[in-house]
Order: sequence, then structure tokens, then C-alpha cells
Amino acid sequence: MSTQTNEVAPYARPRRNLKMWGAIGLSLGIVGPSLAMSGNGQGTAAAVGKAVPLIFLLGAIGIALIAHGFFRLTQRFNQAGSAYALVGSTVGPRAGFFSGYGIMVTYVLFAIACLGAVGSFVNAFLANVQSSSLHPFQIPWVYSGAGAFLIAGYLVTREFKNVVRILLVIETIGVISMTILIIVIFAKGGAAHGGGFNFSTFNPKGTSFTTIMGAVVAAFLSWAGFEACASLGEETDNPAKNIPKALLGCVLGTSVLFILVMFAQTIGFGTTAAGIKAFSTSGNSIATLGHTYVGLWFSLVLSFTAVMSAFACFLGSAGTSGRLLYAFSRDGLGPRQWAELDEKRNQPVKALVAVFGLIAVVDYISFVTGHPNVGTGNDALNSYFYFATVGAMTLMVSYLMVEVGTMVHLVRDRREIIYEIIFPVLGAAMIIAVFYFNVKGQTNWIAEPFLAGAIMLVGLIITLGFPGLASKVGIGLSRNLREPESREFPASSGHGQSPFPTPEV
Repeated sequence: MSTQTNEVAPYARPRRNLKMWGAIGLSLGIVGPSLAMSGNGQGTAAAVGKAVPLIFLLGAIGIALIAHGFFRLTQRFNQAGSAYALVGSTVGPRAGFFSGYGIMVTYVLFAIACLGAVGSFVNAFLANVQSSSLHPFQIPWVYSGAGAFLIAGYLVTREFKNVVRILLVIETIGVISMTILIIVIFAKGGAAHGGGFNFSTFNPKGTSFTTIMGAVVAAFLSWAGFEACASLGEETDNPAKNIPKALLGCVLGTSVLFILVMFAQTIGFGTTAAGIKAFSTSGNSIATLGHTYVGLWFSLVLSFTAVMSAFACFLGSAGTSGRLLYAFSRDGLGPRQWAELDEKRNQPVKALVAVFGLIAVVDYISFVTGHPNVGTGNDALNSYFYFATVGAMTLMVSYLMVEVGTMVHLVRDRREIIYEIIFPVLGAAMIIAVFYFNVKGQTNWIAEPFLAGAIMLVGLIITLGFPGLASKVGIGLSRNLREPESREFPASSGHGQSPFPTPEV
């Protein structure tokens, strides 16, 4: 990483050719509702029993607190760097780089994880098709992942507005399918294994506070990526209005959906010990319930939507990480080639190629070695859960920095709504609590929280160890956020302070 001069790479500004629904499409693609609801409840059920809906209710509250910060900051600052720009323009350039680094690493980890999810769900779909066979035909997960990798590699270098349309269509189909399943389960009263329509699922009785807070990370993982649309700040029409609306729409919509789906799944399997065991050991909980309550054909539909959701998550994560690498590089924090936009496609193709290359190497090593192993008995799911959890924890570090940036922004520029500072304070407290209870009691030094901490430590060393980094980030942010196309953003509240800090040297 070169940081010896204050020059920043010249670049062509992306075209603003996305509407609000395009921004929502990217966030939904990375959140992956069908993927999250098919695979994120099992571990939670194993940890907290029937209290799964409670965990997701707490997760929704936490995400709402975090989303408030992104909502307020994107009303003023919009740039391809997402948290890189939001924190850099409020706390300072070094903090901005550290936050952006965390977001970029997170999306790379999510992309790595999602190829494992694709492989696992493809095999689950094949097993569902051959439900009468004791030994159904299966495909080594790296082959399914390679297919998704190649298709996504082609799509992500095309006009990005077409990509976000694909993401939006995929997730809309998944949401409609899950909604139908919810209605059927509620209509039949649930309880495949006993327990009935049971609101005790929102009661923490019998579950320790430590266990509850430790399980909340799985809920956070389900929403991880909701802020991805912030990386489209330079490609979305009227971003000061449309990006915050996209954030709000994504968080509110998925919060209601996730709580309802997890409640339906818990009572669908049943709140008895047998029901909880069936839930926690299901390879694809949504598809299993689809088969139980509707029939094989509906289970196949849900299995296929899970495959497509995992693919959409990979496509969105890889595409967003490439854009973040592009944002860094054009500010002189990476090779100039990564700061170039392809003239024909208007995409940072070289930055995307670099990201895709790293993803391919890590996934191939994971497949060949059979590591990491988190004990699911399925190598593809092991890869998914491990890298996704590490990514969720690096993302929470960036979320914490955004909460700090929101506090600074409210105190400095938005004193008329200073009372809102309670939201980032509570959000930061919840993030710190989740970290503490996930690290507490860990003895394995390659456990997810420790690897996430090591990755962020590398970012911190880079942040503090390169004297020219702060000035480069400051110059880049000042240029990118002050250009004429950015003047549609709301003005300062008039307290005489510029929203663009003087670069630290």
C-alpha cells in the first residue's frame, strides 16, 4: 500500500443510473432473506431452545439502532466507500479508513462464505428431488460454487443496474414464498412435534442472559449487509434522499419478515424438545417445513429460492467489496489500476478481478483441506458458518465506528435533533455487549471472534503505521464529497463547522 505522497489517482465518476429500488436490491441481495431464514435459525435453536423469535426481536432492535446512524449520515454524505466516507467525514480520515477496511473485509468474507452456502443448498435441493432415495446423488460443493462464481463474475462486470434488478427479483420471489409458508403454518396452528401456537417463544425464562447475548450474533448475521446500498452513493439518483429511504425500507421490511418467519418456524417444528431438535438439525429449515405443511413441490420451490438467495448474496457481496476496493484505490490507497473504471461497462473491473481472485483462492483451499470445521458434519456449511460469522464480527467493528461518527455528527452539525444521540449510544452499547459475550469463555485461538479481532488488528496497524494515509484519505474524501454532483445533499445546520475535517498529517 503506497502512502508516500499526497497524490490521489484520477478517476472517472460513475454514472447515476440507479433509482431507490436498485439500492434496495443490493442491500436485499447481500442480506439474502431466503438464505438467512433457511440457515441461521438452527444454531440459535440449539443455543436458546424455543426462544428463537426473542433473539431475532432483540436483533431487530439492535439493527434498528445501528441503521439510525447510517440513515442520518447518508442524508449528508454519499460516496462509493460506504462507512469509509461516513466515518471519515465525521470522526476523521484515519477512522474512516479503519471503518472502510472493516466493511470491505466483511464483504469479502461474506462472498467466500456464500459459495459454501451455494454448494450446500444445491445438494439439499438435489436430495429433495431424490427424496425417495437412501443415497441421493450429490455434487462436491466446490463445483457448484465454481458455477456460481463464473456466472457472478460475468454479471458483476456488466451494467450494475441490471445486477441489482436480478438481486431484487430473486429476493422478491423468496420473500413471497416464505410469506405463503407463514400463512399456511399459522392457519394450521403449527406444532408438527407438539406445542401449538405458543407465544412463550418470546419469553427468556430458562435461558441465561449470557446465552441470549451470545446468540444475538446469529441474528445480527441475518441482517448483515443492510447498509450495502450506501456503497451506491455515487450511482444512485438523488442519493441524499434515496439511499436513506433504501436503508429504512430494507431494515423495516426484513425486521418484520424475520421475526414472523422465526416465530412460524419455531411453532412449525414445535416448541417441545423433539420440535427444537428437529429445527436445530434441519439442513434447510424453510424447505423442511414447506414439505411438512404444503408438500414436496413447495419444498422444492423453497430449496431453489435458498440456492438463488445464496447466489444473490455472493453476487452482491463480491460486487460491493470490489467497489470499496475501487474507492480506496482512487484515493491512492491501492494500485492505480484498481481505481480505473472500464469505459464500456462503467464498472471497476480490475478491482473486481482482484477481489474475485482472492475469493477463489480461499474457497479452493477450504475445499481441499476440509477446513474450517465448526462441527456441522457438512464441509460446505462449515465454510459458510465460519467465514460468515467472522465477517459479521468484523462488520460490527465498522458498525461501532459508524455509531461514533453519528454521535459526532449530531453534536457538531445536527444540534436541533441532538436528543437522537441516545440511539447511537444504545447501539454502541449493544455491539460491545455482543462482542463481550461472544469472546467470553472462548478457548480456541482460531475461533471466529479471535480471527475477526486479528483481521481488524491488521487494519489498525495499517491505520496507525502509515503517516501519509490520513492526508490521502482526507484529500480524497474532500474531493469526492465536494464535487458539484454532491451539492444536492442537505446543508449544514449552520453552526459554522464544515462537515469535512481538515486532513490529519
